[in-house]
Amino acid sequence: MIGVSLPITTVAVIGLGYVGLPLALTCAEAGLVVLGIDHDQTKVDQLAEGASYIRHIGPERVAQAIAAGSLRPTADPALVAEAQAVLITVPTPLTADRQPDLHYVEDTCRAIAPHLRPGTLVVLESTTWPGTTVEVVAPLLTTGSGLCAGHDLFIAYSPEREDPGNRQYSTVSIPKLVGGLSSACTQRAVAFYRQVVDTVVPLTDSRVAEAAKLCENIFRSVNIALVNELKMICDALELDVWEVIRAAATKPFGYMPFWPGPGMGGHCIPIDPFYLSWKAARHGVDSRFIALAGDINRAMPGWVAGKVEACLAAHGKTLAGSRILVLGLAYKPDIDDERESPAYPLIDHLEGAGAQVDHHDPLIDRIPVTRAHPQLAGRRSCLPGSQYDCFVLITAHSTFDQQDLLAHQVPIVDTRHHFPDNPLVWRA
Repeated sequence: MIGVSLPITTVAVIGLGYVGLPLALTCAEAGLVVLGIDHDQTKVDQLAEGASYIRHIGPERVAQAIAAGSLRPTADPALVAEAQAVLITVPTPLTADRQPDLHYVEDTCRAIAPHLRPGTLVVLESTTWPGTTVEVVAPLLTTGSGLCAGHDLFIAYSPEREDPGNRQYSTVSIPKLVGGLSSACTQRAVAFYRQVVDTVVPLTDSRVAEAAKLCENIFRSVNIALVNELKMICDALELDVWEVIRAAATKPFGYMPFWPGPGMGGHCIPIDPFYLSWKAARHGVDSRFIALAGDINRAMPGWVAGKVEACLAAHGKTLAGSRILVLGLAYKPDIDDERESPAYPLIDHLEGAGAQVDHHDPLIDRIPVTRAHPQLAGRRSCLPGSQYDCFVLITAHSTFDQQDLLAHQVPIVDTRHHFPDNPLVWRA
């Protein structure tokens, strides 16, 4: 067996997005040389110039790592030959019919396999169904490299737990789950992550680690669906759901508050549960609870559209022909990540009813190309003004000044409890 306990000095991080870039910088700040690999040459060039393309990651972190030579951005996967550890942080989306789409993971494994050296550690961090590391990653790596898993190639899974914009927890302080294909693989991966993060939690194997990550996100999906349904019930009963939740949260045990909203967003929670339900179905298990939570959360933009219609009707207007400004595209406050944003299906609902819809987000100037909403690509952020018939708050950015927005005297449908009680504000 080769080099199970040898310290790692050079690591390759493949995929430099919202997960990969902070991980690469954390490794660099721990004293490792990091090969940051991404197929997007634009990202590579920006990093090489010491710039950051992710708002909550300060450019000073990138510039310092580049100047020190501890971060070497590149688009060439063959450079993994220089690394003793390879971390894969590529997307794991869904297909159009909500099936797992692992082509980024598979393509990455095929690209790096011929360049792996004996003793290399390869860790998948992308969220996926239990068994992916054993059934998909390991065969591609061993076949392409000619190395033997657990002997001269160490393969493990360690789920990413990034929370963009979280000021309390960072990559260093969030505990790292680790499970390998064998005890030797786990041992090697644990030893590596202990060089980088504060707390490492060894698990029985990679399947446990994969399932744990899905458990985390399904927990959030189900509880958010619950409070979203509670919101609709409270609305019908003329109760303030926010006061109800705050009241329940005074109980010091047996309760954890979740807050309703306009739907689910981000790359994790709207997508990851379907990886487990897909796997469950292949084993004859009908994951009804997961499916129901997904149905409720996906229905929320339509429910919000109904509240917009009611708000307009109260002011003697109809959706058809009204001008509406959606406030916020990002899926959470003060970040520039709009992936799976509930704003997109809401815009579809409103425009389908004949409304003219613009958006305003100070952190997202232009809507990027998305698979589900390609017709929205290229639209620019517009400033609030009295020419609109209604504002709809989707994201409670700290820069959204309440009084400035209320000063336009435009009715506001508030999905985030951002505004104080005011005759112009409708809760949704």
